[in-house]
Amino acid sequence: MSAPHNTPQVPRAPKVTEREARRVAEAAREQDWRKPSFAKELFLGRFRLDLIHPHPLPPPDDIRRGEEFLARLRTFCETHVDSARIEREARIPDEVIAGLKELGALGMKIETKYGGLGLTQVYYNKALALVGSASPAIGALLSAHQSIGVPQPLKIFGTQEQKDVFLPRLATTAISAFLLTEPDVGSDPARLATSAVPDGPDYVLDGVKLWTTNGVVADLLVVMARVPVSEGHPGGITAFVVEADAPGVTVEHRNAFMGLRGIENGVTRFHRVRVPGACRIGPEGAGLKIALTTLNTGRLSLPAMCVGVGKWSLKIAREWSAVREQWGRPVAKHEAVGAKISFIAATTFALEAIVDLSSQMADEDRNDIRIEAALAKLYGSETGWLIADELVQIRGGRGFETAASLAARGERAVPAEQMLRDMRINRIFEGSTEIMHLLIAREAVDAHLKVAGDIIDPDKPLSAKARAGANAAGFYARWLPKLVAGPGQLPRTYAEFHPAGHRDLSGHLRYVERASRRLARSTFYAMSRWQGRMETKQGFLGRIVDIGAELFAMSAACVRAEYLRGTGEHGREAYQLADAFCHQARIRVQELFTRLWSNTDDLDRRVVDGVLSGTYTWLEEGVVDPSGEGPWIADATPGPSARENQHRPVR
Repeated sequence: MSAPHNTPQVPRAPKVTEREARRVAEAAREQDWRKPSFAKELFLGRFRLDLIHPHPLPPPDDIRRGEEFLARLRTFCETHVDSARIEREARIPDEVIAGLKELGALGMKIETKYGGLGLTQVYYNKALALVGSASPAIGALLSAHQSIGVPQPLKIFGTQEQKDVFLPRLATTAISAFLLTEPDVGSDPARLATSAVPDGPDYVLDGVKLWTTNGVVADLLVVMARVPVSEGHPGGITAFVVEADAPGVTVEHRNAFMGLRGIENGVTRFHRVRVPGACRIGPEGAGLKIALTTLNTGRLSLPAMCVGVGKWSLKIAREWSAVREQWGRPVAKHEAVGAKISFIAATTFALEAIVDLSSQMADEDRNDIRIEAALAKLYGSETGWLIADELVQIRGGRGFETAASLAARGERAVPAEQMLRDMRINRIFEGSTEIMHLLIAREAVDAHLKVAGDIIDPDKPLSAKARAGANAAGFYARWLPKLVAGPGQLPRTYAEFHPAGHRDLSGHLRYVERASRRLARSTFYAMSRWQGRMETKQGFLGRIVDIGAELFAMSAACVRAEYLRGTGEHGREAYQLADAFCHQARIRVQELFTRLWSNTDDLDRRVVDGVLSGTYTWLEEGVVDPSGEGPWIADATPGPSARENQHRPVR
């Protein structure tokens, strides 16, 4: 018998152990590898250049449609987007959002049969880089709507009826948002508290969601909620499409941040919100799998906008450094500043190479790109932040000064400090750097866990450990000898990357091949040494992932340079940039390899224990704390809202 209509039983946030939380995360990830993966092979010591070279290309018709839209979008950004106004008013004007709708920007990734533009991932990302350079807040709005909002989960997991009902709205007028995070639940979804209690053919939602990007102006929401187990209901974390103006939905607060001041991000409360069963996406319990699968390509939007920042930063650095003189020379001619400009130029080239390559692989759907997309997000957010920081340093005091202040005293209003603030969130959005390290590391060691995981699992019986031991012996007997030598030790390998009259990139690819095998050997040694404790060695795992990210970036940069040479588009210059980037990356890789085994991880853990136990509270003396009063985490007890609804749909 279903619960009474007006008294759904609301479960509290579950208390879970670390092991239980890991099991939930493990159940949500894709278990199998049905398609090849360049990055997965890279972590296993197998440099499969054939998976990315020659560079995949979009069909001519996709290029034509994409370029036509980019031209219209550029005109719109130049004539209708006032970035300074958005920063000043902390809001995207309604007329700008209306213009984006008219342009079709809400439906860039939605198929034409549903009223969308049907752009490829490549051109969708180019559009985000373009509009994000005009206003990062607009880039966030469009990305949250299409990359992780309602359209993408429906595209992959929705029923035909759901697509027919919702996608035409989402392509033209309806803004969407993705609601997973809660006040006390971030990257640990096992503790998700928002509930969806079955009530006849419907579900009744109760709970509070935090940091709901687009939530303030959204028309449709994709909400992750926990369905309790009951007769006929397997339960688990489940995805729902919810009308934002449904009775019981309240946007209680519009959040404000250090950057992205125009972003419409809020706190959303659900109190006895009735959702039809037809609005459930996929089966019960599939919510996290849907979220992670959506992010496989959704994560590419963030590094795409980092590419836009890199391009803009390079332009400003070039123009400023040519006119600003110190000691009789333009500052660009001084080596200390020149090194920064070289880093910006070379890294921007590599970032674009990573995003374009990963996006085209997503479009072709021949490869599994879950690691490539995650690496792109990780690498883009970290290096994009460094690029923005270096631009501020190049600009000096003017980099720290606001664009409004510069304009008020008669100078060019360059928003370098705003860009730095706007970029900072990228290291947290859609999986923090620390979480991305763990996520990628888990995928990178998947092959090892498949053959040897039962050996180090304390819950497995001896019989399972014995079988795993036999399987592991066979796997490693075949795999380990291949890590001793490879093509990277032969001087003529990858000779096509050393054409006459160009810089030699073949040596960099040979380095990647050798480093890939070294990376795999290091991972194997660490697993042999720490076994079940490997999952606690987050510093080591983070460095393993960072090495893989650099090697992926080097590979993408070389492949892009060769592609541009073949098409006659700035081939010589592309080879120069790829060469510079690879030399810079090799220095970082060597340092990371050294730090795998020579680091302060153990000492750091002891210091942390001392900090948490209060051993060093004397060090905190001599200051005042300007923080306000209040709890560290706001109360999210389910119930009716006591606040005015801040929901502001844009019609």
